[in-house]
Amino acid sequence: MEPGLVVLVIVIGYVIGSFPTAYLVARTKGVDIFAVGSGNMGATNVTRAVGMRYGLLVWLIDGVKGILAILLARLIVPDYQTTASVLAAVSAVAGHNWSLLATLLTGSIRGGKGAATAMGTFLLLAPTLLVALVLAVAMTIVLLTRYVSLGVLTAVAVAGIAFLVLVMAGWMDPVYTVYLLAGWMVFVRHRGNIVRLLAGTERRLGERA
Repeated sequence: MEPGLVVLVIVIGYVIGSFPTAYLVARTKGVDIFAVGSGNMGATNVTRAVGMRYGLLVWLIDGVKGILAILLARLIVPDYQTTASVLAAVSAVAGHNWSLLATLLTGSIRGGKGAATAMGTFLLLAPTLLVALVLAVAMTIVLLTRYVSLGVLTAVAVAGIAFLVLVMAGWMDPVYTVYLLAGWMVFVRHRGNIVRLLAGTERRLGERA
């Protein structure tokens, strides 16, 4: 894979991931998403601030960002689709978490936590059975505890372990280990949530911002 194409895939993935969905959707309701609730540019904070349907819209669009980044990468580099897909996926999550476009709009480094965008990439990169397992785990935890962050973090951990096992068993290309960076970025951006979960002060789904 030529260096120029590597850079192109990374840049395109990052720019697509940078699209500040939550910020723009909340703005249509007169809300600055960075000034309410957790201050996070994500679907959960939008749900708390302006309502469930807007939060679902943000989650959907942010997921599509990851899917679009991978599909474009595959078109750009048809001969190295696996490598291109992984690079685009990681770049899209990075773009969402540290969004250039949100930074330009607000004047400071802004972003989300990467869960929805990572899920979008996961749908295209993971085996179908693994996708079903991870989604089931996340949904079960959220339904039982109403902690969205706990569901996300558990799902990311399960997915990461599964990818490692599949790569070590020779069932997946070793390049998929690079995809673990996407999960790492999700954990990094959720460090505040982890602290609050341990302290018992994390907001539950349904609580207003």
